[in-house]
Amino acid sequence: MSKEQSCVLKAWEVTVRKTQQAKKRANSIFGTVTVAPQTDDDTTTTTDDIDDDSSTNRSSIGELYHAERVLPNGDYYTGQWYDSFPHGHGKYLWTDGCMYIGDWYNGKTMGRGKFGWPSGASYEGEFKSGYMDGVGLYTGPSGDTYKGQWVMNLKHGHGIKRFANGDVYDGEWRRGLQESHGKYQWRDGSYYIGEWKNAMICGKGTFIWTDGNRYDGFWDDGLPRGNGTFKWADGSFYVGHWSNDPEEMNGTYYPSGDEGNPEWDPKDVFNNLSEYKICSGERVPVLPSQKKLSVWNSSKRVEKPRRMSVDGRVSVGVDRAFEKMNMWGTESGEGAADIDSTTRRDLDAEMMRLEAEGFIQSLRPTPAPMRLPRAGRKQGETISKGHRNYELMLNLQLGIRHAVGKQAPVVSLDLKHSAFDPKEKVWTRFPPEGTKYTPPHQSSEFKWKDYCPLVFRSLRKLFKVDPADYMLSICGNDALRELSSPGKSGSFFYLTNDDRYMIKTMKKSETKVLLRMLAAYYNHVRAFENTLVIRFYGLHCVKLTGPIQKKVRFVIMGNLFCSEYSIHRRFDLKGSSLGRTTDKPESEINSNTILKDLDLNFIFRLQKAWFQEFIRQVDKDCEFLEQERIMDYSLLVGIHFREASVAGELIPSGARTPIGEFEDETAPRLSRADVDQLLSDPTRWASIRLGGNMPARAERTMRRSDCEFQLVGEPTGEYYEVVMIFGIIDILQDYDISKKLEHAYKSIQYDPTSISAVDPRLYSRRFRDFIFKVFTEDN
Repeated sequence: MSKEQSCVLKAWEVTVRKTQQAKKRANSIFGTVTVAPQTDDDTTTTTDDIDDDSSTNRSSIGELYHAERVLPNGDYYTGQWYDSFPHGHGKYLWTDGCMYIGDWYNGKTMGRGKFGWPSGASYEGEFKSGYMDGVGLYTGPSGDTYKGQWVMNLKHGHGIKRFANGDVYDGEWRRGLQESHGKYQWRDGSYYIGEWKNAMICGKGTFIWTDGNRYDGFWDDGLPRGNGTFKWADGSFYVGHWSNDPEEMNGTYYPSGDEGNPEWDPKDVFNNLSEYKICSGERVPVLPSQKKLSVWNSSKRVEKPRRMSVDGRVSVGVDRAFEKMNMWGTESGEGAADIDSTTRRDLDAEMMRLEAEGFIQSLRPTPAPMRLPRAGRKQGETISKGHRNYELMLNLQLGIRHAVGKQAPVVSLDLKHSAFDPKEKVWTRFPPEGTKYTPPHQSSEFKWKDYCPLVFRSLRKLFKVDPADYMLSICGNDALRELSSPGKSGSFFYLTNDDRYMIKTMKKSETKVLLRMLAAYYNHVRAFENTLVIRFYGLHCVKLTGPIQKKVRFVIMGNLFCSEYSIHRRFDLKGSSLGRTTDKPESEINSNTILKDLDLNFIFRLQKAWFQEFIRQVDKDCEFLEQERIMDYSLLVGIHFREASVAGELIPSGARTPIGEFEDETAPRLSRADVDQLLSDPTRWASIRLGGNMPARAERTMRRSDCEFQLVGEPTGEYYEVVMIFGIIDILQDYDISKKLEHAYKSIQYDPTSISAVDPRLYSRRFRDFIFKVFTEDN
């Protein structure tokens, strides 16, 4: 062996030995913390490394021990401690009087414990990642109690709520509100048992008064509505259709015998029910997850930043750990090139073995800190006078105003089969001078067609779209915005100025597909309130008169990314790998760029209740699309990162704050406290649903450099608190002859499983397999 080779091996042995020593000082549960190799001279712990406030002898950094400390901001902690965090069992007292006694994990309340507020309120039960999560008992300052299941600080599951005024609710909860089935008993003994929705009596149920009278039937917003029966204690009853509107109220009174109460007015029931209010209970003043911990930072490593690709991989040309040792002390490191190939292979093999055993984590390349992407400008070009599509926009707005604004009978959600007939369409002529039914306008003459108008009117009602707001968004004084380039299909997209609605031009084939599947689509979205498939609000056609006779078909959809949160990252996910990377250079990528499967560098972790609902809904939606022979759809995902520094660096959850450095509250970001406040406010929960404004954790991933088409990267243990928006889009591509030919052609050159154009059954299975790897349950 040459002298140079001997020097390399000796240096290698020293590095491994010191790494093993550092490894012994770190508990395996903190495997993501990099331990810097040390020299023989710095193995001794100095007095500066020992905290004077500890009531017991501290061993060495990285060991679990008992500590009693007054923290930098005046907080007090006593209990088990690990490195820089409470870990184990301990008591933490904040300066504002809040206190927690129980289990800790890596600085977060995790396990069983008790949290107390200075007001006298308390929670005793299970915690997870700082949240009240699991089974627990909350007692309010005025005597309210709730005993049952919690998810992320909210009542979710079965629970019993005893209000301070004596009312009791025993039943199901969802996102902090009464939902599904439950019993509410007032303090006078009267009670309701039946269905609930958003903390309101809604659905089928029974109300029983203390005098023995009862109502059995349907309810809406806390009042009888629909078919129902009112029974008196003497056996007489009234059967009919109930409504708070006297004109809709009708029914028949049946006395128990010869005598009865024929002068009884059903309005008496509504007047009586006005006395029975649903108590809203007390708001939790400050949530446990909002309480910040003041801790030390014992990790003093300085990492060299590396340029990252869009998907999180280290850029091409990054040195391997062995080459970074620079044994010879030169900048070029040319001496390493003199090692023969056999020795290099042996060293690489030993390095891989040690890495697999966890001995050289400090030598493993680590991803550079993530930053907020560059903010993109508001999407689209305003269609002003002189724009090539200005007249088309005017025609579209005139047609929508005519279709939505005209008087129509009350829409029932139970539609006849004839309403879905593709021939069910209405043509309207719009001459410039106007007609009896259309206003005069400055555009050229055109014809307007409404496809299945009754169906889309019912869909708008089903999706709770107010007709006036809908018309104002599309046809108001503000112009539409045209997206800069057409989609892959050649269709153009337009956005309303308030970003609520998106308008897409359609091919004739796509129009036929939507009309063919319209009945199934209607039944599906009606059956599954939380469906993730895109929402359609209208299907129309503008036919220009004259020699050209051009037809422009378009569909109006909900804009998935219309949210109070700014979208920092956007992904279009299909589960295929061929061509599934962005074609933009990294310098041009901003918050508006749609990234693809091979650009994805996260795994999204949802709370248990959300995740279970998510997998059920994805299964149902994919079964529906498979039955309709639809393929090439995708899951569009938007991410809002909740915490970032003033400099724009993303802050991982549980990140350590160095001594003397505190978060800048003026930073332009949404803090955990803000989001927790949102979650604790029932009035704002209407904006949170499956796929809409959902809180989650995103775990960063990295793909192996030797696997170019690895769809899901390896987890790094680096988590970010996020708000997510997602839904299934592009559901109008059926597996027609053109797609079958595309599949056959591409299969000759590429792996058939990597291309998008595949049979709907295979597409559905592949799509779900991929999505259920990207979305997992947060444990």
